[in-house]
This record gives sequence, structure tokens and C-alpha cells, in this order.
Amino acid sequence: MKYLLVCLGLAAGCGGRANEAHLIPGDRGPAITVEVLNASGRAGDARIGTRVLRRAGIDVVYFGNGPDGGLDSTRIIVRRGGADVGQRVRAALGSGRVELQLDSARLLDVSVLLGADFPGSRALDFHP
Repeated sequence: MKYLLVCLGLAAGCGGRANEAHLIPGDRGPAITVEVLNASGRAGDARIGTRVLRRAGIDVVYFGNGPDGGLDSTRIIVRRGGADVGQRVRAALGSGRVELQLDSARLLDVSVLLGADFPGSRALDFHP
């Protein structure tokens, strides 16, 4: 009984996170697998983009650095599926241009290249 009370106390003390609803990939339509690449030149954007997409129920299978040089705008490149897949990712990110570059050899649906227009931590309610 004492163990149960301790567990309940810990769950209650998580700052409300125990009651937060987190979406599960595939919960609202077909699951989308995504890679997030930081091409903005700002450190930490790929991690922030990953958190944003995962909160929206999108399955991020990889994140890291993208091409050097810094992109001005975010690109959402659909590798498998249609433009609607890219629009779901765009809606979660709040910005980006959807492009179709189908490539069945890749084991993911979308590649996201975060550009300088991605708000990063400035517009989000959490710190990376």
C-alpha cells in the first residue's frame, strides 16, 4: 500500500504531465515515418522539430544535421505516399514547403529539412 501511494505521489508531482494527452503514431490516420534534418544553421533545431512532430503523433525515426549552407525555408520532402502526407507534417510544424520526390528505396515517408523560417525554441512552450 505504501508503494502505491509513493507511485501516485510521484505521478501527481510531474507538473501535470501525467494527465497530458500524447498522440500515438497512427492514432489519427496512417502512421507517418519522418527524418528531421537541421539545415538552418542554428544548433538544436532538429531536436525541437522532433519534439514538435512527436507531440503531433508523427513517428520520427531519425534526427540530425542536414546539408551545410543553411536553408532559408523549411522543405518537407515526401518520399512515399502523396502530398497529403506532407501536408500533415506541415500542419504539425506550422511552416514549410511540401515537395514530392518519391523514392521507394528509402525506409521513411518524409524528409524534413528545417530552414531558417523554423521558429525553433522562440515560439514553443518548452526548452530543448
